[in-house]
Amino acid sequence: MKILVTGGAGFIGSAVVRFAIERGHEIVNLDALTYAGCLENVASVADQPGYVFEHADVRDAEAVERIFDEHRPDAVMHLAAESHVDRSIDGPAAFIETNIVGTFVLLQAALKYWVSAGRPEGFRFHHISTDEVFGSLGAEGKFTEDTPYDPRSPYSASKASSDHLVRAWHETYGLPVILTNCSNNYGPFHFPEKLIPVVILSALAGKPIPIYGKGENIRDWLFVEDHADALLLVLQEGQVGRSYNIGGENERSNLKLVETICAILDRKRPRSEGSYKDLITFVVDRPGHDKRYAIDPSRIRDELGWQPSVTVEEGLEKTVQWYLDNEDWWRSLQDRNGVGERLGKT
Repeated sequence: MKILVTGGAGFIGSAVVRFAIERGHEIVNLDALTYAGCLENVASVADQPGYVFEHADVRDAEAVERIFDEHRPDAVMHLAAESHVDRSIDGPAAFIETNIVGTFVLLQAALKYWVSAGRPEGFRFHHISTDEVFGSLGAEGKFTEDTPYDPRSPYSASKASSDHLVRAWHETYGLPVILTNCSNNYGPFHFPEKLIPVVILSALAGKPIPIYGKGENIRDWLFVEDHADALLLVLQEGQVGRSYNIGGENERSNLKLVETICAILDRKRPRSEGSYKDLITFVVDRPGHDKRYAIDPSRIRDELGWQPSVTVEEGLEKTVQWYLDNEDWWRSLQDRNGVGERLGKT
């Protein structure tokens, strides 16, 4: 297939690009290269004959239409998004513009292209979203594809809005869409403003390791390469108009997760004195911090035969080692806007 991937220089998008190229697909990578976009993330496949990079913004209708007309993709995988909750608290406008307006522009261009091409049955518009659109869980239960939407942050509200737009373009115009909602991703090339890289890099620098509140918030952790594998499977075999929840089945509290990372670092790069756990520092909680996310992945398992292959302990081992081995990558990002700062304190 020839796949147009938006946000393909980002964390999850670049994993999709690398996987897709390795599996013989052609990729058109559309990315605006905002603060979290890094072409180094796709350097390993950039010279492949099936790879093309387009420096463009999904909000730019003219550029997006040109890319469709010029490259004529068989499918779209829409990952371009503002995704950091703390940034959405400080500056929600960028999330409205990229996640909602950008999705609208992309849908319009995809629809125009699909209609002009004779409405090919094989075309797919795959919209990649988050479990955060479902809100917050208590101690029991899991999100299913039928869970009502209940977003709590500007980020999750903007993603919920984009999900609704995608469904509306399917119901109103017949555009063949598929949606996925994933749990928290982690792994190589994770931009150093999210929890796991913040913990790793703070520890290596001997700085306090910040944990919101008491560290009791619980997330389901999904290794990014497992996610990329699931996304390509859904694109090729998922049912049009259907959504699929993708989870790692690896629930951990933030405190437990951080302690696990500290123990791995204690083994791999011991401190001169004490444990990295000694650096753990509890800080004022994020406003409106959701208590717990957990995904029920029964649909994708039962219909498509997918399940995660990496436990959180295995994934964290791989992730910590990757950061130890790729210091040049993360050091080059240290001066980017917001990295190393506490955001979202409003």
